[in-house]
Amino acid sequence: MKTQVVSILGFISLVSSTSCIKDFHKPTTVTVSTFAGRATVGSSDGIGASASFYSPTGIVADAAGNLYVTDEWTGLIRKISPQAEVTTLVGNSHIDMDGRGPIFWYPTGIAVDGSDNLFIADSHNNRIRKVSREGTVITLAGIGSQGLADGPGATAKFYNPRGVALDASGNVYVADTHNNLIRKISRDSIVTTLAGNGMSGSADGKGTAASFNSPYDIAVDVTGNIYVADTQNNLIRKINRGGVVSTLAGNGTQGSADGKGADASFNRPSGLGLDASGDIYVADTRNNKIRKVTPQGVVTTIAGSGGFGADNGPGATATFGGPADVAVDISGNIYVTDGNTRIRKIVIR
Repeated sequence: MKTQVVSILGFISLVSSTSCIKDFHKPTTVTVSTFAGRATVGSSDGIGASASFYSPTGIVADAAGNLYVTDEWTGLIRKISPQAEVTTLVGNSHIDMDGRGPIFWYPTGIAVDGSDNLFIADSHNNRIRKVSREGTVITLAGIGSQGLADGPGATAKFYNPRGVALDASGNVYVADTHNNLIRKISRDSIVTTLAGNGMSGSADGKGTAASFNSPYDIAVDVTGNIYVADTQNNLIRKINRGGVVSTLAGNGTQGSADGKGADASFNRPSGLGLDASGDIYVADTRNNKIRKVTPQGVVTTIAGSGGFGADNGPGATATFGGPADVAVDISGNIYVTDGNTRIRKIVIR
């Protein structure tokens, strides 16, 4: 769902599964707070806790520190300033430039480019949409009906796509969830299948030799490596620039173990975010935790006790309520779309 934010950050090395972290051997702390939203569902704009969300799902940060959130069940795209002011950027009262309204039907994944254009996985409309900074909406690819077809955007088909990400050249990558595929949309809107054979599975390999099981999210690093939250497989997968799929972390069983590669476990990982060092942050949804995966596949727990709730405080004791996605801003702060209708903020110092 992301484009990597470039910033000057020190390398952070985690040495425990919670908030005992060392940055260049200096003791640091992890603190979780509520950035925006409240316990009651709604769609009101406002600052911080005066705003409300219904089902915040995808989240991404732009280069200026603004956040963009897909509010899945209301079909709204919300913007949150660095001062936590929430506004509605676009929603179903707006007019689609294609004349195809309603605009969004369960929007999920979201990415942003350097010109602040948003790219959105419009899941139940089976389309990938583009929203300009002024709020103008067009359909980038997908005819709207469920299916699988490569080709020009106007004739291509998807099946409940949930995740989107951009590379440095402006290509769009899609986690085509119910097709169990990873798709690519070129800058001239040609859709191709990058990896997967369409069957549920967890096989590694190149292109169609690989398989996925309901991939929910996708992220691209600055060198062009692609990372996939392979949700039903409880795995984090990697696709290199040659199109070869490998398993970076997880052993396929439900669990919450930290460790390297197959020694680690997840429980329905659904959202991914990248920091400037190439570390991957994972919304480990059913574990109610935020995890970190290094490029070498070392998994640690950043925040979340595992309990269901909305408790703020130190990372080890904070609670989440089914976190859906994560984003990292230019300062290294981590933001989480939490299932308890809030946007949470994680600060590592």
